[in-house]
Amino acid sequence: MPYFTYVIQSTSTGKIYIGQTDNLNLRLRRHNGTLPTNKRSYTKLNKGPWKLVYHEELNTRKDATIREKLLKSHRGRDWLRTFIK
Repeated sequence: MPYFTYVIQSTSTGKIYIGQTDNLNLRLRRHNGTLPTNKRSYTKLNKGPWKLVYHEELNTRKDATIREKLLKSHRGRDWLRTFIK
């Protein structure tokens, strides 16, 4: 089963969110509020709509989690800012 590390960006505020999942389409729908989600989640509290700006397909959840942590690091966020522009 493939897993995904993904980056979404708010079209209204420009904020980014980095996560990982096994179902990218379902997860994006949850972030945008078309499916139920936690009322205190980051993407619920910050204005959307959210659009997918980057994703990678990986073989295991462990690999996806490692890549997510790398993208959340200072170096990873610098790379993302350059990539998104």
